[in-house]
Amino acid sequence: MYTVFQPKQIIIGENSLKKLGESAKKRKITNLLVVIDHFLTLSPLDYDDKIKEILKQEHIDVTFFSDYRGEPSLQHLRAALTIANKETITGIAAVGGGSAIDIAKAAALFYKNPQMDWDAIPKQESLDRLPLIAVPTTAGTGSEATKVMVITDTEKGIKMNPGHSDLIPDTAILDSALTSSLPKNFTAYTGIDALTHAIEAFVSTKANIATDQYALTAIQIAGRSLPVVYQDGMNMKAREEMLLASSYAGIAFSNASTNLAHAAGRALGARFHIPHGLSVAILLPLVMRFGLQASPERYAQIAVALGADASKDVYELAEQSIEIIENYCDEFQIWKDALKYIHLKELENNIDLLAQDALEGNGILTNRIVPTKSDIRKLFLDLIEKLKKKKVIKQV
Repeated sequence: MYTVFQPKQIIIGENSLKKLGESAKKRKITNLLVVIDHFLTLSPLDYDDKIKEILKQEHIDVTFFSDYRGEPSLQHLRAALTIANKETITGIAAVGGGSAIDIAKAAALFYKNPQMDWDAIPKQESLDRLPLIAVPTTAGTGSEATKVMVITDTEKGIKMNPGHSDLIPDTAILDSALTSSLPKNFTAYTGIDALTHAIEAFVSTKANIATDQYALTAIQIAGRSLPVVYQDGMNMKAREEMLLASSYAGIAFSNASTNLAHAAGRALGARFHIPHGLSVAILLPLVMRFGLQASPERYAQIAVALGADASKDVYELAEQSIEIIENYCDEFQIWKDALKYIHLKELENNIDLLAQDALEGNGILTNRIVPTKSDIRKLFLDLIEKLKKKKVIKQV
């Protein structure tokens, strides 16, 4: 027996942001706090003004919170809650990337439960929270469809990422117009992050028949749409498909878990301040190589979903799944961009710390092969060798 959790409602389509007022009214929201990425409020985007007009039609009051930068922290959460309490809000919406959605999730919960301990969140049978709407502006995190939120305690230097099915937003609005301004490099980073979510969910030991369908569909959609949108950011059909792939991947990994690529990628990103999608992308083919022998049949299905010829031998297809991802990393300048952030000697000097950080992260135990510290050290050593080769090619 298994249970799959997902948003109650997903609205998809270009300019579907216009449904925000209708969605808020359906949730009986009369005073909405909108957590919004600051750049979206600037000219010529002016999404705060657009949202005001949309909500005005439904007679819904609105307050905006955009005073956050980088990864979401307890300070950001406290600032959002201060505004929420002052305005006596009745619902929360997030319009932005993963940070906006994580802050909104946390604010919706702690508005109703100010004394709740973070460690207690996953242990609750149910959570009382404000109605919650998520409008992602990147096709990558899938946070609009997941039960997880990530908030950093900067004083302790730790990331808290409790999960609970009641943290899944009530409504996810997938508006491709909101992703059209995403730069080419971040289109690639977030797109491969979504692809990694789906691949890891599919090979997770917690995978089931339902998460498999979401994961494989996400892989198939991303495989055909990401190369298109990378070359043409104004292709709205491809943008829309990537948002759908990201949400499907979010549902898949929220229920089946991510694995080693995310555990190691989070560690690498935190130490070297690398964008999350980029840190995951450079590790994904290496992690796939590590797990290949444990489930060649699953990796073969991944290759087919990515467009490989299904008539080939299983082991040949399994190998091809890695080749396809490595080709993406070449095509999307992933290795080149990684070298902008990573000093190889510094990476080499921090391998033990990185391996320990990864080992303590979520997703280790759901890997088909549960890695040891030695395995993760080798993973980072392999990454160094890979980057050295790419650096030489770049210089030549």
